[in-house]
Amino acid sequence: MFQVTQRAFLARRPLDPPAAALGDTVDDVTDALRPPGFGVVALSDGQVVGSLLVRLDDRIATLRRVGVVPGHRRLGVADAMVRATLRGLADAGISRARLLARAELPDTIAWWRGHGFLPDYEVPHGYIMSLSLPAPLLARTADDMHNLGVRLAGQLRAGDVIIASGELGAGKTVLAQGIGDGLGVTGPVISPTFVLARLHPSAGGLGLVHVDAYRISSAAEFDDLDVEVGLPDAVTYVEWGDGLAGGLGEARLEIFIDTLDDDSRAVYLTPIGRRWREVEWDFEFAQFAKGACDA
Repeated sequence: MFQVTQRAFLARRPLDPPAAALGDTVDDVTDALRPPGFGVVALSDGQVVGSLLVRLDDRIATLRRVGVVPGHRRLGVADAMVRATLRGLADAGISRARLLARAELPDTIAWWRGHGFLPDYEVPHGYIMSLSLPAPLLARTADDMHNLGVRLAGQLRAGDVIIASGELGAGKTVLAQGIGDGLGVTGPVISPTFVLARLHPSAGGLGLVHVDAYRISSAAEFDDLDVEVGLPDAVTYVEWGDGLAGGLGEARLEIFIDTLDDDSRAVYLTPIGRRWREVEWDFEFAQFAKGACDA
């Protein structure tokens, strides 16, 4: 991890003062890995190509030394590493993640914003940014997933964007059906795989734009769908939109559905943008909390 961090930070443009990571020693990294700290690495063909450090303080996690070695940048390594880390923190009951972003690196700040981190306050040479981590929800059955969608519909507003991801059969379409029922849209909500996007109007409320990006290979190809046309009057729900549909808006709700060993589903919510900070997730969705399902 020491070598990865050094290679990653040396490849960045020089800063004044220099990045603190460049002053680290192997002993510093070893100390950072001792509880309550730990590290996360990304592997490619058995080689460590990315890493980050996490320090835990009660229910707050601080992300540090996030880096990817030259030759593996802009390939989604950092994205996958950070997303997996945030899901693991949510599983462990951590309620908030934070980090320091240097003011001289606006592209880095924008990248963290794209992952839900917002500036909290200014510090010397940068900003402390943070992200709320709702506890993962649990859907034991398809009915649970449908009911979760109905409950989620009650929190939605015109223009909201939801991006859902997860393996085939995870329950993305079932969740969309629940949202559609909660919004009161007309017509059955089915997977729009072959038409890519389908608009479901509502008799008196919000419509639902249901998009399936499974066959789309790039963000540019997704942009060609002109999905944004329906945004002001509807909720847009994109299946398989991870990494493709972020351009639909700075504020969005990202949902990752993970199939567990007992065939139940863990549902991770990542609120992106200030609009979603208004939702009291632990209260609104208490019935889907793991403890409630176990009771």
